[in-house]
Order: sequence, then structure tokens, then C-alpha cells
Amino acid sequence: MRKLESLVIKAGPSAYKEIKDHGFDLTKIKTIMGASGGPKWLVLSHLDRLILDKIVPNLEGPVQLISSSISSWRFICYAQKDPIQAINNFEDGYINQYFPSEYTKKKFSNQLRKMFDHICPPSAIKDVINHAVFETNIVTAQSHHILKTENNPVLLFGLLLTFIANFTNRKNLDYFFSRALFTSSNNQIIIDKENKLKTKYIELTEGNIKDVVVASSSIPIYLEGVRRILGSPKEVYRDGGIVDYHFDYSPVEKDGFVLYPHFFDLIAPGWFDRSIASRHSNPLNHQRTIMICPSHKFISELPLSKVPDRSDFTKLSNQQRIKNWKKVVSSCERLADEFNQILEKNQIESFIKPI
Repeated sequence: MRKLESLVIKAGPSAYKEIKDHGFDLTKIKTIMGASGGPKWLVLSHLDRLILDKIVPNLEGPVQLISSSISSWRFICYAQKDPIQAINNFEDGYINQYFPSEYTKKKFSNQLRKMFDHICPPSAIKDVINHAVFETNIVTAQSHHILKTENNPVLLFGLLLTFIANFTNRKNLDYFFSRALFTSSNNQIIIDKENKLKTKYIELTEGNIKDVVVASSSIPIYLEGVRRILGSPKEVYRDGGIVDYHFDYSPVEKDGFVLYPHFFDLIAPGWFDRSIASRHSNPLNHQRTIMICPSHKFISELPLSKVPDRSDFTKLSNQQRIKNWKKVVSSCERLADEFNQILEKNQIESFIKPI
């Protein structure tokens, strides 16, 4: 293979130098990271299957799974006894979901809970929490002040204030939302070393994992925040992407790698940072990260020339959306095929680029 057609593989400075000098040792993967992004995850479903089939069996624990929002769903699939079947169930359930014509936040939130039960029934929850290799870490956003309300006009005003404060300085986000990290790890992982945002660590258990996954996906305005999660302070928890949209740090020990399957090659720290170009993709914050994502050329060849997103729910009929998303998933098998060829020939160092 002379060049990559569908994939882009990038690495942070430290990981890039090591792989270029010594090759890629996949057993050094100590963290797998997953971003927020709603339907964007569909471009990764075949890569997820390949990672579970070809990489995960070679890993030595503990390996940290850290995610927010939609990727918390992916990773509760990773940590099940039959993870590929769990990904199949998630993909099928996600693509074929129909939203009620009479929209209410409560109906949407209840639908999320039903999907969780389909993907991760009680028999699987124990496996996720007590997995032999994976330790699960899920980011949620703890709401403060008026952002605890479910009154949409008030909540919208609070989000506007948050946007303005965050635009001035990302640290200001702490006044409105703080990072609440639910973890099954026995050893507290170190994230966000520069301490841009405070982190509250809370135990992830069999009794609260459902609420935590739902909370990490609960987009303000559209879904209800989750109140009174078992074992946590009695606060309101919302979408983890508010604080960690694409993750702006490498949460890993000195010699390990962070494997980061991503929807595209843009990294924005938090949801409110998406339009702030100066905060995107700082290589120094991703020293040990290896990012795998579709190329711009590949994305341009997808239906509608884009990665699926939440606008598909409103701009397309259910039938059109489902048809498009199935085409996207089918097309993205090429990503897995290309990455598989690289793994089999141990050629990552030939194609890797700096973040």
C-alpha cells in the first residue's frame, strides 16, 4: 500500500517520534478515548469491530476507556462478553430509532433508557464494571446555578452566558458546568494535567451506570438532565461533551499510548470551543495520542458529503435518514479494511502524520 485513501492516522509529538524510531507496539495502548458527536459515531462502527477483533485481544490490563456522550455507549459495548454483538445491537438500535411526533424531553429521555436496556441488559452490566482488561471512565457535566433547571427559556439564557464566559477563557466554564468523572478504576486516572477544569471523581457502579450513560448523553434543551445519580452528590448531570467534547488531553502514563478513533481530524476541547479555532488540536496536549479518522476525501464521498450529525433528524424524514445512515455504515467498512491492512503488515510508521 503506497498511500492511504480513506484513513488518516495522526500522533502527538512523543508518540509520533517513538513510532517513527521504533515502530508501533500495540501492546503499549493503555487508554482508548471516545469523543462526543451523536450520529457521527456511525463512521466508526466498523473500526470499532476491527479494534475489538484485532487489537483488544493483545492488550494487557488495565486499559482505561474514557468517553463522553455517544462514545460512552460505544464503550459499554467494548466491555461486554460479546462486544462485537453489542456494537451490532447498538448500531441497529441507533439507526432504526424513531422519535415521537409529539416531542417532549421526557419521552426522549425514556427512549434513551429503553435503548440502554437493549444494548446493556442487567446481565451485561456486571461484566462492564468488572471487566478483566477495561476500566470504564465516563465524563458528565455537573450543572450549576440556573443551568440546573429544565425550563428551556431559562436554560437557554444560562447556556448563552456559558458561551460568553467560555469564549473569554475556558476556565470560566467551571462556574456553569464542572467535570464529573464516573470511574470503575481502582486507580484514579490523571486527566487535564493543566487543571483547566476541576474534576470530581465518582465511583461507577452496577447501580448507577445506566443513569451515568444517559446523563452523559443528555443534551441541554433536548433531553432532561439526570438528577440524584446513586453514589454522587444530589446535583443535575448533563451531556459530558459540554466539558470534554473531543478531549484536549492524553490521560495516560508516560510510556503508554492513547488510541483515539475519531470522526474527523478536528479536536475541540469542549462543546463551546467548536467555533474557537485557536483552541483546536493542540499537539502538546496529545503527546501520547494516536488518532485514527476518515480522510476529507473519504468524507466527501459519503451520502450528503458529510459525516452524519444531529441535523439529519430534522432535515431528513425517518426513511431518508435510515437509508442514508445505512449507506454511511456500509461505506465505512473501507476504513476498517484499510486499517486492517496496515496492522497486518505492521506499517503504521509509514503512514503516520503529526497531530
